[in-house]
Amino acid sequence: MSKYHFIAIGGSAMHSLAIALKENGHEITGSDDAIFDPSLTQLEKAGICPEPMGWFPEKINNRLDAVILGMHAKKDNPELLAAQKMGLPIYSYPEFIAHYALHKTRVVIGGSHGKTTISAMVLHVLNYHQKPVDFMIGAQLEGFENSVCLSENNEFIILEGDEYLSSPIDLRPKFHHYKPQIALISGIAWDHVNVFMTEEDYNHQFEIFIESITAGGVLVFNELDDTLGKMVADTQNTIRKEAYNILNHTVRSGVTCLETDEGPIPLAIFGKHNLSNLSGAKWLCQLIGIDEDDFYQAISSFRGASKRLERLARGKTSFLFKDFAHAPSKVKATTQAVKEQFPDFKLVACLELHTYSSLDPSFLVHYQNSLEKADLPIVFYDPEALKIKNRTPIQPQEIIDAMGHPELMVFTDPQLLKVFLMEQNYHNSVLLMMSSGNYGGLDWEELKVKIAHL
Repeated sequence: MSKYHFIAIGGSAMHSLAIALKENGHEITGSDDAIFDPSLTQLEKAGICPEPMGWFPEKINNRLDAVILGMHAKKDNPELLAAQKMGLPIYSYPEFIAHYALHKTRVVIGGSHGKTTISAMVLHVLNYHQKPVDFMIGAQLEGFENSVCLSENNEFIILEGDEYLSSPIDLRPKFHHYKPQIALISGIAWDHVNVFMTEEDYNHQFEIFIESITAGGVLVFNELDDTLGKMVADTQNTIRKEAYNILNHTVRSGVTCLETDEGPIPLAIFGKHNLSNLSGAKWLCQLIGIDEDDFYQAISSFRGASKRLERLARGKTSFLFKDFAHAPSKVKATTQAVKEQFPDFKLVACLELHTYSSLDPSFLVHYQNSLEKADLPIVFYDPEALKIKNRTPIQPQEIIDAMGHPELMVFTDPQLLKVFLMEQNYHNSVLLMMSSGNYGGLDWEELKVKIAHL
C-alpha cells in the first residue's frame, strides 16, 4: 500500500484518480480550496473529501510516497512548496498514469474533438464482451462507476489523450506523457488559444505526439482531416499507419443504420462525426482483439458519452439535445448531424460561448458558417464569464458578423434567454443546446418538461 496526497483533489480527473487509488487499497489524502458536484459527492462517498477546504502545508510529510498535483493549483501553492522543499516525488496526473501504466499496452485516443466519444465506444464494446481493461477518460460512462479504473493484472489501458497542459509546473500537453503502443487521432482543429497562441504551435503538439508512439506501434487516423493526413505522411517514426473514414450507413425513419455484410444494424447515435468516431473505435477494438462481428453486436446498444449529443427530452413532435460542443468544427458537425437526422424538423440551435478560446474576439472568425444548418441560430454569452477570464467585451454585432448567419440572435442576459426559449413553439422542432457551461444557470428540468409535453 502506498500513501498519496492530491493537491487540488476536486478536479474532474484528479478526484476520479484519487477514488480509483483508494479502491485499490492505497491511502489517500487531499486538499482543495473549493470542490463542486459531482466531484464533491463522489469524494464524500469515497471518504476522502478534505475538511476543511484550503491549503495546509502540514499535510505534507515524509511518509508520503508521492504528491499528485492538479492543474487548478498555482505554482506558489503552500503544499506544493512544502513538497518541493522535502524533495518528495511530485506527479501531474498524466505523469502518474504514465508511470503506473509503464508495463501495460497503452492505447491513447487523441484529437481536438471526438476523443471522449471514441473512448466511450471502445469501453462499451469491451465491457459488453466482458474484456476487462484499465482506463482513464474524461466523462462518466453508463455502466461504469468511475471514469478511472486501475488494476494490477489488466493487459490494456485505454487513455483519453488530452492536449491541454499537465500541471502548473509541467507545461507539456498531457498526451505527451503516455508513449502509446496503439494511438488514434480523430482530427485537428486549433483550440486552447490561451496556451497555443498560433495554429502552428497547436498543430506541433500533435506532431510530437505522433513521434512519441512506440516504434513498431500503430497509429489509427482520420483520413478526412488534411492537416492530420500530412502529419502522418511526413512522420519518420517507424509505426504502422491505419486510416479510417465514415462507415457506410443509411437513415431509415429517423434511425441511422450501419450497412454491414450481415445486413443493416440500427444505432442509437447519429451524425457523420459519430460514424467517423465509430469507424476509429472499430479499428481500436480490432487491435485489442475484438473482431468485426462482435464489434457490431455490441455497438448497436451504445447510447453515447455523457454530454455528447445527449437526448434530454422527447415529445410527440419535439426533441431536446444537449452537446458539449464548443470548438467551431464540433459546433458545425453537431448542428449538421442533427439537421441530417431530422431534415423535416425546424432546428433551433443555441450555442454558448463559454471557453477562453470562444470568448476571444480574434478567434470568433473561426465560427463562420458553423450554425448554417440551423433554422433559428442563437448565441449566448455571459458578460460575467468575460470578467472572470479577463476578456475584453464582445459586441453582439461582432458575433453576428463572425458567424455569417443573417438570422442569428445574440443574448447576453441569462434571464432573457430563458424567457425566449420557454416562449418558443417547438412543434415539429429540435432544440439543440451546445455548451461546456450552463447558460448562466438555465433550468434544464423546466426546459425538458416543455419539450416532453409537445
